[in-house]
Amino acid sequence: MRMVDDLFVQGVCQGARSPDQAQCLCGVDEAGRGPLAGAVFAAAVILDKPITGLADSKKLSAKTRERLSEQIKCEARAWCIASASVAEIDTFNILQASMLAMTRAVQGLSIYPDWVWVDGNHFPKGLLAAQYSGGAMIQGDAKEPAISAASILAKVARDADCLRLDALYPEYGFAQHKGYPTAAHLRALQLHGATPEHRVSFAPVKTLHFRTQKA
Repeated sequence: MRMVDDLFVQGVCQGARSPDQAQCLCGVDEAGRGPLAGAVFAAAVILDKPITGLADSKKLSAKTRERLSEQIKCEARAWCIASASVAEIDTFNILQASMLAMTRAVQGLSIYPDWVWVDGNHFPKGLLAAQYSGGAMIQGDAKEPAISAASILAKVARDADCLRLDALYPEYGFAQHKGYPTAAHLRALQLHGATPEHRVSFAPVKTLHFRTQKA
């Protein structure tokens, strides 16, 4: 694994084959579209062999996700985790920021895939512009192993970033709610206001931010 830049990390297993030696299918998924705070993460994975236990990350326990995440990083032909920042989310909207993170994840792979499957019903325009072949697959994280693997990597990376936020802002409880609009998170917002990591384009952060600006 090596750091590519502040937006994504990359990994490739030893002895990985080049695209001209074998067909190369890439799975892509994101994590963190719903929370009120933090970046949105995406991952792209090219599998070389089956990995037992892959599934939609939301249906797995945190312990199982973490175990599978390490296994994917060791056994996948190539993988990349990317993100789009809070500023990008507030500038472009969460859907476009998610597409941006997915594009970065695919473009960060050390292997050029022959085909890209993206979970959901949107295929990133950035990948089309870069002439990647692919499509969107509804509920792909439950159907295609490479998308399941990407789902797991993105979720584990997102959860790890929430632990970072929890250390910076312990009064908000990010380790527990992961940025989602739980009752405890909303109470913390009312008590302490929004942090620089909160998405001001999201209600109720937007409403709170507007009231603060007026005051």
